[in-house]
Amino acid sequence: MLNVVEKFVSINGEGSRAGTVAVFVRFKGCNLHCSYCDTQWANIPDVPFTPYTPDELAEWIIAQNTENVTLTGGEPLLQNDVARLINLLGEKGLSVEIETNGSIPLDGFSRLTYRPLFTMDYKSPSSGMEDKMCTDNFGVLQKDDTVKFVVGGENDLETALQIIRQYSLTEKCHIYFSPVFGKINPQEIVSFMLQHHLNKVKLQLQLHKFIWNPNERGV
Repeated sequence: MLNVVEKFVSINGEGSRAGTVAVFVRFKGCNLHCSYCDTQWANIPDVPFTPYTPDELAEWIIAQNTENVTLTGGEPLLQNDVARLINLLGEKGLSVEIETNGSIPLDGFSRLTYRPLFTMDYKSPSSGMEDKMCTDNFGVLQKDDTVKFVVGGENDLETALQIIRQYSLTEKCHIYFSPVFGKINPQEIVSFMLQHHLNKVKLQLQLHKFIWNPNERGV
């Protein structure tokens, strides 16, 4: 079964598909506890959820007549039947993006018949979860995948730079810097990018937090 806390159609607020229409499915639960998490409500044990079989959920997603699908959380890859859901959607020609926290090994999911697009976080020091990162995932990523660094200050930026260089990430996939909402001025990130000539890194603001109330759900 798949435990869903919300599902809706909106635009992607971040990642390589920012600004495009997508079906979103948010799953219950996460194995991390990031200091800046903006979906903590989805991770509490008693949060209301609806259980679906992969076939039931795929049927609803397909009925939305939307090509792009974003599976998020929480941590979607903790769901027992998520691999079957990904393949069911792929069989119908839908393009599936997984928003994952970077702690779950991606190798098995990368070898699915219908490989999803990965938008993977690397948790910064300010998250308190950097030691949970699975750096083996960097060897799985492909050119259409994304690594997102959510940064809240200078130390986070310096760590991101180190990881990008250590794993040659700009040669492998898309790289984004995204500010912790309300914690760092985006101008600081731009200055850092200019200082270090980060020509292949993109700054990204969370579009949905500017279009709607930052705390609004279902958008």
